[in-house]
Amino acid sequence: MKIPNLLTLLRIFLIPVFVIIYYIPGSWSSWVAAAVFGLAALTDWLDGYLARRLDQHSPFGAFLDPVADKLMVAVALVMLVETYATPMVTIPAVVIIGREIVISALREWMAEIGERTRVAVSMIGKVKTTLQMVAILVLIAVPPFSLLSWVGILTLYGAALLTLWSMFLYLRAAWPLLSDDI
Repeated sequence: MKIPNLLTLLRIFLIPVFVIIYYIPGSWSSWVAAAVFGLAALTDWLDGYLARRLDQHSPFGAFLDPVADKLMVAVALVMLVETYATPMVTIPAVVIIGREIVISALREWMAEIGERTRVAVSMIGKVKTTLQMVAILVLIAVPPFSLLSWVGILTLYGAALLTLWSMFLYLRAAWPLLSDDI
C-alpha cells in the first residue's frame, strides 16, 4: 500500500466522519465539520503531489482518487443544498455534480476506446477544484446567509462557471470521436 493510496482511503473514511459531525447540534459542529472537510481536501492535494514526487502511481490510485474526490464534493454539496434550501445554492451544486457525472462517463468511454489522454485533467480543472473546495469550506464553516456565506456562494458560482467551461473543453476535445460514434 502506497502513501498516496492511504491518503485517498483516509479521504473516503473522512466522508462519514464529516457527515456525522456536520449534523451534530451545537455551535462548534460547523467549524469542526469544516476542519474535517479541509483535511480531506488537503489529502486530495497531498496524495497527488506525493504520487508525482515519489513516482508512486498505481492503477488502484488512478481509479480511487477521482472517486474519493467526487464523493467528498457531492456529499458536501448535497448537505449544503439541504442547509441553504434555496435555488441560489442548488443551481451551482447541480451544475457541479452533473458535470462530474458527465465527465466521468466521458473519461470512462474514452479509456475504453484507448483515447483517455484526450480528456486529461487540465489547469482549468485544477482551478475549478480549488474554487469549489474553498467555497464548500466557507459554506460549511459559517452560518447560512451571513456576510461570509455570500463570499462562499459567489465562489461556488465561480467554480460552477469554470465547471461548465472545463466540461465544454473536454467535450470539444472528445467531439471528433463522439461525432464519429453518433
